[in-house]
Amino acid sequence: MNGKLKDEHMDDLFRAILTLETTDECYSLFEDLCTISEIKSLASRFQVAILLDKGYTYTEIFEKTGVSTATISRVKRCLDYGADGYRTVLDRMNIQAEKSEKGRMEGKSKK
Repeated sequence: MNGKLKDEHMDDLFRAILTLETTDECYSLFEDLCTISEIKSLASRFQVAILLDKGYTYTEIFEKTGVSTATISRVKRCLDYGADGYRTVLDRMNIQAEKSEKGRMEGKSKK
């Protein structure tokens, strides 16, 4: 964790985010906290992380998202050498997706 980033105000923000229970609540808080441009920028970077994790090339990511190769490189660097924030979330999302798929498959086999 970056010591320059951590302080009481950041802790308050992250504790607030952790209280959110639904996607709609996330939309509401982030809409109040950030500009639309800031939210879209965060979402674009996260989409790049998802695509990199799935093995897409820089060219494919650029074509799908329009995100610059500089941004793609920055996200890739964070995935490879960062604080593991992307990795933690992507791994958890992948586990959730696998569980969801397994549940769907088990539901189909019972019919």
